[in-house]
Amino acid sequence: MITAVHTLLYADDAAAARAFFRDVLQLPAVDTGGGWLIFRTGPSELGVHPTTGGEGGGWSTPEHHEISLICDDLDATMAELAGRGATFAGEKSDRGFGTAVDLKVPGTSGTVLLFQPRYDPPALG
Repeated sequence: MITAVHTLLYADDAAAARAFFRDVLQLPAVDTGGGWLIFRTGPSELGVHPTTGGEGGGWSTPEHHEISLICDDLDATMAELAGRGATFAGEKSDRGFGTAVDLKVPGTSGTVLLFQPRYDPPALG
């Protein structure tokens, strides 16, 4: 029986990324030895998206994996995280499924999606 989902994020500066998740996002963690933190991420859900879609194949994306964080009030969450030093790549926007912004992750060249969904997340139900 599956009991949880373990998500991996690879970083050129793992210490900076770990500090971000610990200090800015304030995710609880355990140290599994040598500073290797494993963070509790709470409820989770898994969505499987097609690589092409829209009328007449209107869009496509390469096959990949993505990490997204769900919040219940995007404006308040952005303000709180910015107060702790978080930065964002661009402005929030309507993405159909909800309102979202890309949250920069220190120690990496990437972002994670932070969004307020328009649907009732099954992870919270």
